Amino acid sequence: MKRNRSTEDYLECILLLSQRSEYVHRVDVARKVGVSQPAVQKAVKILQASGFVECEGMHIYLTRKGEEYAARVYDRHCTLKEFLEKLGVNAADAEADACEMEHVISEAAFEAIKNFVKSN
Repeated sequence: MKRNRSTEDYLECILLLSQRSEYVHRVDVARKVGVSQPAVQKAVKILQASGFVECEGMHIYLTRKGEEYAARVYDRHCTLKEFLEKLGVNAADAEADACEMEHVISEAAFEAIKNFVKSN
C-alpha cells in the first residue's frame, strides 16, 4: 500500500486521542490537526472507505486495520524522534522533524534506525 501523509496524520491523531479518551470527536481531531471540521469530515469519509475507521454518531473509532496502521506510523514517529535526540537534536526540532520524516522514510532506512536506537 502506498503511504499517504494525510491518511497517516489523521490515523495517528485519532490513535493518540483515543488513548486519552474513550470517545474521539471530529472537533477534537480538527483542533489537533489544525484543520476545519469540514476537512475532518471529508478525511473521515475517506478513512471509512479505506476501512481504517468506523463512526457511530459523533464518535470515531479505529478499526483493527486502522489501529495497526496508526500504531506503525506512531512507532516510526517515536523512533525517529528518539534517534534525532540521540544525535543531539533538541526535543522541539526532533519532534517537528520526526513528523516530516515518518511519512517518507523507506522501510529499510527505518529498520536500520530502529536497530540503532535499540542498541544505543
